[in-house]
Amino acid sequence: MVKSITLNNGVRVVVKSMEGLLSVTMGILVGTGAAYETDKEDGISHFIEHMQFKGTNTRTAFEISDAFDALGAQVNAFTGKDVTCYYAKSTSDHAGEAFAVLADLFLNSTFPEEEMEREKGVVVEEINMDEDTPDDLCLDLLARASYGSENYGRNILGPAKNVKGFTREDLFAYKNERYCPQNIVISFAGNIGLNEAEELATRYFGDMECKNFVQREKRVVWQGKNLFRKKPIEQAHFAFGFPTVERDHKDFAATQVMNVVLGGGMSSRLFKRVREELGLAYSVYSYTSHYAETGLFTVYAGVNPKKAVDAAKAVREVICTFAQEGMTEEEFRRGKEQLRSSNIYAQENTASQMLLYGKQMLYKNEVYDFEKRMAEIASVTEEDIKRVIKNNFDFSRASSASVGNLKKAITL
Repeated sequence: MVKSITLNNGVRVVVKSMEGLLSVTMGILVGTGAAYETDKEDGISHFIEHMQFKGTNTRTAFEISDAFDALGAQVNAFTGKDVTCYYAKSTSDHAGEAFAVLADLFLNSTFPEEEMEREKGVVVEEINMDEDTPDDLCLDLLARASYGSENYGRNILGPAKNVKGFTREDLFAYKNERYCPQNIVISFAGNIGLNEAEELATRYFGDMECKNFVQREKRVVWQGKNLFRKKPIEQAHFAFGFPTVERDHKDFAATQVMNVVLGGGMSSRLFKRVREELGLAYSVYSYTSHYAETGLFTVYAGVNPKKAVDAAKAVREVICTFAQEGMTEEEFRRGKEQLRSSNIYAQENTASQMLLYGKQMLYKNEVYDFEKRMAEIASVTEEDIKRVIKNNFDFSRASSASVGNLKKAITL
């Protein structure tokens, strides 16, 4: 059973009640992230996410973590390109207590100076770790090669220089503008009563105010560049990007079916050819990222530097063959079935459901409709697949990123 309400101040609440379980996942989603930041703010969404856990008017950082541990609850958060989410999972009998602590850290964080200085060091180390994680670095470079240095091209962590320079005033100013009732969704999924969830949301968020919210527009322009970072590491990493459909596009489901067949699993074209038949890569796959205005179809591989050129050539050949010949009837059937089953499996996971229903409400202001999603997948035709293959693989617009001990960039 699903229920959604909007509080008087504009906070939206969605509840997916899942009887038979013993736990509940609760999340607070904010419509902000790297894509909404200016150059000066680059990295601030992520830094605020860290600082939210560092103390409130009534709890220290230790007391926040200790309160969750005392309940046997789990808590975490993440920052994305266009969403920041704080979430906790608890047994159903402790849902109210866990949500009280989650709401406290979200609403009442004070950003203590001494904690800020410590956390700046932590985040800078996270940036350093990203630099030393070449597959992550490669995919960050691909985003920049595709979209430039703004909006969806931004690295979520931001540059270390920015992080070191953030002040408490910067954090409060950004939070006061972006963390506003009309830009917040509270999502519950699991064994929790609809009335209990509504009462909790109203108790802690009903009086929240914000006068500074202005929705920021994103200027999205496809770049199609090739970026390269030389690093003295044992493996080479490369990724290719193609512009694809936005998340509201009629070809959204067909594009996902196409991705499953090309590089979404161990029976995919890329995996069978590049890894199993040619032995050129340990890891090779594709995936899609869909946003409000655009989308990115990514193909990634991690390879021996000496085989990087051959691997890239093999990837191109697989994509070209796929673009020219399309998929077989058997691949079409299997692709749809794999996409369908992955959506069904997500229905049995409270964290997945919290995020799914929360994002649908945040992005589209509607309740996620599982039956509609199943119908969309079922209705995908082979003609739809032919169309999305034709529309997705324009090599003249492709972007690329490569990282490793290479003489030059790996491109299509």
